[in-house]
Amino acid sequence: MNEMTETQRRILACVREWIAEHGEGPTVREIGRSVGLSSPSSVAYQLGRLQQLGAISRDDRGWRSIRLC
Repeated sequence: MNEMTETQRRILACVREWIAEHGEGPTVREIGRSVGLSSPSSVAYQLGRLQQLGAISRDDRGWRSIRLC
């Protein structure tokens, strides 16, 4: 299994903290602001990798659809 990159660890920590504080997943832009990524496509790519690694799940139908596995 592939190891997570530092950026992926920071994104996963952001998602955990956001869900604990707000009760729902953050948007791609909220994640980007939190971890210092200005491109939403970069965040989306990293979320896809985290999904492949089994760390998160996403429902493509909603903005705040990120869930921890």
